Amino acid sequence: MAGEVWRALCLVVVLEGLMLFVAPGGWKRAAEQLRSLPDPHLRAVGGIMVAMALTGLWCLRLG
Repeated sequence: MAGEVWRALCLVVVLEGLMLFVAPGGWKRAAEQLRSLPDPHLRAVGGIMVAMALTGLWCLRLG
């Protein structure tokens, strides 16, 4: 189980690194836009992303 968690975290780092490598300008613009959003909106987006990811993991686990 712990090995799967580490593999998943490494995959996240690979995907984040690809975004910085392929489109650094777009990443900077996105970060600037995020800075302008109020904290409650960012929390809502973060919560939705977590819920979607957990639902996806649950669906893949069942399959």
